[in-house]
Amino acid sequence: MPKKSQFSRSSSDSDSPRKNLGSSVSTEPGPGPSSSSSSCKVNNKSSVWSGLLVSPFSIFDSEPRGCLKKGEFCCSKKYNGIVGIGWTSAVKRMINSGSMRRIFGMDKTGIPNGSKSDIWLLGVCYKVVQDDDSSIEPTQSEGFSAFVDDFSSRILVTYRKGFAPIGDTKYTSDVNWGCMLRSSQMLVAQALLLHRLGRSWRKSMDKPLEEKYVEILHLFADSEGSAYSIHNLLQAGKTYGLSPGSWVGPYAMCRTWETLARSKREETGNADVSPAMAIYVVSGDEDGERGGAPVLCIEDIVKHCSGLSKGEVDWTPVVFLVPLVLGLDKINSRYLPLLAATFSFPQSLGILGGRPGASTYIVGVQDDKAFYLDPHEVQPVVDIKMDKLDVDTSSYHCNTVRHFPLDSIDPSLAIGFYCRDKSDFDDFCIRASELVDRSNGAPLFTITATRSSATSVEYNDRLTSDTGVPELDSFDAVASGESDGSSRPEDEWQLL
Repeated sequence: MPKKSQFSRSSSDSDSPRKNLGSSVSTEPGPGPSSSSSSCKVNNKSSVWSGLLVSPFSIFDSEPRGCLKKGEFCCSKKYNGIVGIGWTSAVKRMINSGSMRRIFGMDKTGIPNGSKSDIWLLGVCYKVVQDDDSSIEPTQSEGFSAFVDDFSSRILVTYRKGFAPIGDTKYTSDVNWGCMLRSSQMLVAQALLLHRLGRSWRKSMDKPLEEKYVEILHLFADSEGSAYSIHNLLQAGKTYGLSPGSWVGPYAMCRTWETLARSKREETGNADVSPAMAIYVVSGDEDGERGGAPVLCIEDIVKHCSGLSKGEVDWTPVVFLVPLVLGLDKINSRYLPLLAATFSFPQSLGILGGRPGASTYIVGVQDDKAFYLDPHEVQPVVDIKMDKLDVDTSSYHCNTVRHFPLDSIDPSLAIGFYCRDKSDFDDFCIRASELVDRSNGAPLFTITATRSSATSVEYNDRLTSDTGVPELDSFDAVASGESDGSSRPEDEWQLL
């Protein structure tokens, strides 16, 4: 078998470090919808004391007034429900507010414990300490500056307030319920950045905004006219239980993106996205209903890539979404090294997940810590138009690097990958196959040559010398144009 490729990845494709990164200041959001957000801006007018004293206690102003007088009792179930939920919500919002997280140490920023280990951020390795000079403080190194420059160039999508009502409801904000939708938007936005601008792209603080960059932001603006807005996600996800004001899990979120991509393809014929990019949900047996590791079928992918391009090209760029459940109440620790290893894949789009009840977009790892972008900011809606290049996009980025212990991640999550071309897909399959070998019988997902294959395969051994297309065993080969009845339905593949 050919020698397996290494997972090493240099940071040579990153741009030069930004200047004055140390001056970045973070102001956490307030606890309610009326809170202003400035986590990614410098706010010289705010003070630490205003965050500590005003924000946490202002929550009581929003609770229902007209409490019972002394000696009165209420038998109304509705009234008791309001009181119970009101005080519970008050305590929750106070504990989850930015200032309380700082007090109790639940929100960590910077490098974990001054670690000198390498950082992996969406397939790029950053060395915060050079081998020949370990005396430099990690946060003062060029590697860390380059990491922050990369981190702050990723698109941040947060809670918004003040947008047009969703459908026929009165919801004009997604505060306290839309974090999974926002996290998924960040993951897909990263795929589009890779697709249109490349991995080495960085947002410039001095140069005018690029047209392609603004077009990507427009796709996620908060209106029905934007293809991948929260309005359209909720409409597309009705079949999977999505509705305004309700929480949703990673699996339903992945399927919702699949449905939305199909509907937009039918509406526009991909006029707004060229060339096309496919989205593919990797699931297990019986669509994941019977458990087991999800299975990525090479035959399906090769065949459908050609089909989606109508034979014009042999490959269509692909986003793979892999929903997983890796434990019950707590993630099984045997999966943690495997999850961390996925960030070394050049195809990495990160993880859609976070802590129980609070979804985030996880973009990198260092040692046993996970770096993430947090959607739990309340920000005013921004009118993003494709032809308006002078729009303020600062609320779509964040210089504050946050992290939490990887072992505290919710066991229900989804991993994302992007393969630009066939060679990129071949490299992904080699890395994924190596990860299966390291899993000790408990892989995150497996690779198979055909739909009828019972076990995972070594991708290197399946490649032909001429085309790179996997050779099919005679007993499970499916001729072109034929179906064995078990192949993935056409609607599993959608153009994005």
